[in-house]
Amino acid sequence: QVQLVESGGGLVQPGGSLRLSCAASGRTFSRYVTAWFRQAPGKERDFVAALTWSGGNTYYADSVKGRFTISRDTANNMVYLQMNSLKPEDTAVYYCAASYRATYSTTANYYSYWGQGTQVTVSS
Repeated sequence: QVQLVESGGGLVQPGGSLRLSCAASGRTFSRYVTAWFRQAPGKERDFVAALTWSGGNTYYADSVKGRFTISRDTANNMVYLQMNSLKPEDTAVYYCAASYRATYSTTANYYSYWGQGTQVTVSS
C-alpha cells in the first residue's frame, strides 16, 4: 500500500506560481509511475503531468506544457509540481496519483493510489 498526501495549494494571482508537494509513505516510490491530475467543479478529473520513476521521463498535458514542471526527490519519497504563469483556468483541486507500473497513462483509473487533493485557486 502507498499513502499519498498533497500540500502546497492556495490562492494565487494570475501570473503567479505555486509548488505542490506529494509525500508518499508505506512503500518506496521505486517502480511506480506518479502523476498529477486536477478536477474543476462540475468537470472530469484531467491529467496534468506524469513522471516515470525508473527513467525519470516526464509527460505533460498540452494545456500546462512549458508552465508546469513535475519532479522528484528520490531520497525523501517526494514528488513535486512546480506551477508557473498560473491562469484562472488552472483553478481546480489537484491530486497526486501513483501506480505500480513502468509507463504512464493520462487516464485516471490507471492509477491505484490517490491523495486527498489540494485546492488551487487562481484569481485576482
